[in-house]
Amino acid sequence: MLEFKTLGGRSEAKSRIAALDFQRANFDFDLWTYLEVSDGLDCLKDVTALNELQKEHGWKRTLGMILSAQADRSALTSNGCVLELYIVVGGNSLTVMLVLFYAEKMPQRNILKNHTAGPGFLLGFPDPPGLPGVCFTIFLLIYVTVIIGNSLIVLVTVLDLSLHSPMYFFLRNLSFLEICYTSATLPKMLVCFLTGDVQISFLGCAAQLYFLVSLGSTECLLLATMAYDRYVAICDPLRYSLVMNGGFCVRLVVGSWMVVVPIQVGQIYQVFTLPFCASHHLHHFFCDVPPLLELACADTFWSRVTLNTIILLFAILPFFMIVVSYVRIIGTVLKMHSAPSRHKAFSTCSSHLIVLTLFYGSATVVYCKHHSRDSADTDKYLALFYTILTPMFNPVIYGMRNRELRIALRKLLWGK
Repeated sequence: MLEFKTLGGRSEAKSRIAALDFQRANFDFDLWTYLEVSDGLDCLKDVTALNELQKEHGWKRTLGMILSAQADRSALTSNGCVLELYIVVGGNSLTVMLVLFYAEKMPQRNILKNHTAGPGFLLGFPDPPGLPGVCFTIFLLIYVTVIIGNSLIVLVTVLDLSLHSPMYFFLRNLSFLEICYTSATLPKMLVCFLTGDVQISFLGCAAQLYFLVSLGSTECLLLATMAYDRYVAICDPLRYSLVMNGGFCVRLVVGSWMVVVPIQVGQIYQVFTLPFCASHHLHHFFCDVPPLLELACADTFWSRVTLNTIILLFAILPFFMIVVSYVRIIGTVLKMHSAPSRHKAFSTCSSHLIVLTLFYGSATVVYCKHHSRDSADTDKYLALFYTILTPMFNPVIYGMRNRELRIALRKLLWGK
């Protein structure tokens, strides 16, 4: 139930706002927005225009229109006044208090400029006594493991001539990507744990989000490329060297890295031109699209359409290609008469399948299910699997299950 209350004067408005601010910790807030109280509180006595606007667009969209100064002034003004909202959501009730001020006192806002000059976001890190120090140590060890493990794979696949094949060329690019992917989030998390400063600027958040979604999309495409490579090697071995030639492999990798850039730049711009509510508490360990859209005080329909379109193009379609490739591979392997041949074929694919399960399993839960405040904590912990744990496990999985890679690593490290 939406209830509108018109405050009788400046002193009453200030006292009500102060009281609610004092009681803020006692409520479960979904939205916290406060705009400064100005003179002219008595110049509007009815809320008919706002009621009509709210019925047409919904209260959240209406608020966003007012905040970004994009609404039709004639629909929001009466007797030379403009409505300003102070909104609190607590329990099952929603109260909207109207604070009025003269239209000429409301300047036009450049949303993107205001964002870059604003305080940024506060990341959602837990702060029990002693926990930040423990988390810093654990995540520092994970980051060092990711850097060393994936760097070794890059190095050994470059130096060992026996590993100059398409499969290891794609693995080298995947390992380099994992280093970049983890570096988009973990360094900032380590700083937050070490210093206790959980704030990230708007530009810093935008940069982190760009690298996170771009590298994540590239990883999906690279995993699909690796599945196609295994499909050609097992299902059409006689034409493998002809199909997977050096030039074609380079084009596949460069395409995987470059095709995501313009689309993700457009998504980042779309997200960061939204008006955000006064509460910039992000319920996540790093900047990601779903939690940022939860903070927007405007209609996020088209932003969600863009997000779902990108998920379809760069996650679901590559996954469908991977499934088709492995269905064909399994069918071909089962037709082999030699047990050693079947074992060798499955062993070359097992590492890739394990990595796929880890990455797609956690990412699917986070991005493809319905988001709510109740699931925010679960989502941010699940996100650690595909952003941090999967890059850490990749060198271990490929190193343990790939005999050629184990031999090359042994030669590199111990000269044997």
